[in-house]
Amino acid sequence: MKFINKFKSLNFDTRVSSTIEYIIIHYTALKNNETAISFLCNPKKKVSCHFLISQNGDIYNLVNEKKRAWHAGLCYWKGKTDINSSSLGIELDYSLNKENNNFTNKMMKSLVSLLKYLTKKYNIDIKNVLGHSDIAPYRKKDPGKNFPWDYLVKNKLAFFPNNNYQKIDLIRLDNWFKNNGFNSKKNIIIYILNNIGYDTSKTIKNYNNYKKLVQAYQIHYLQFNVNGRVDKITYNFLSIHFLNLVLNKNKKIIIDI
Repeated sequence: MKFINKFKSLNFDTRVSSTIEYIIIHYTALKNNETAISFLCNPKKKVSCHFLISQNGDIYNLVNEKKRAWHAGLCYWKGKTDINSSSLGIELDYSLNKENNNFTNKMMKSLVSLLKYLTKKYNIDIKNVLGHSDIAPYRKKDPGKNFPWDYLVKNKLAFFPNNNYQKIDLIRLDNWFKNNGFNSKKNIIIYILNNIGYDTSKTIKNYNNYKKLVQAYQIHYLQFNVNGRVDKITYNFLSIHFLNLVLNKNKKIIIDI
């Protein structure tokens, strides 16, 4: 891999965990690459990332991979809150409302090359290639609904649920939820999202947060249907995603309540 090492950020510290198991994808939300470099390398901002990819595909290595860059902030995934210690952060030179409002072919090709390099080097499961909005759904939306997750899936660098299920499987799943005391669709959705990895703690009594959480999921997996509502499309897709996680080879649900 060819990296540009001209610019370095001092916004890092020591990892608590020595195991790198996640890659978090962000967008800068700044007007251009130069502004992003200045921002990420400014000690006063207390923000950084390991890699920044420009619109033309240049890859800047701003923080040593061994160090704990400050890119995730307040976050949660599968019970972990210090994601910075176990992840690598990749920023993309992109802003929805500025001239750099396109995930260019050169950028995406460089991202694919970088992800291939990092996932192999650190043996990272593609299920752990996530967006910032996955780990911080109540305050972040990047890399956004326009980010081409399908391109990463095509290159086997991101997870997408296998839809190889029949209607009977979904019926069995609904019956399983009923038999285990789930008395509302909301409770089912919260349970599924929690099992996927999302922070559901803020949704129990706050409907607005519940919508934000559903929207965060849609931004990643249902980009044609980002509305924050659990409509039929979203409910069925979440059910399929859950089946991907919990069905064994005999199509029996293997999970403890």
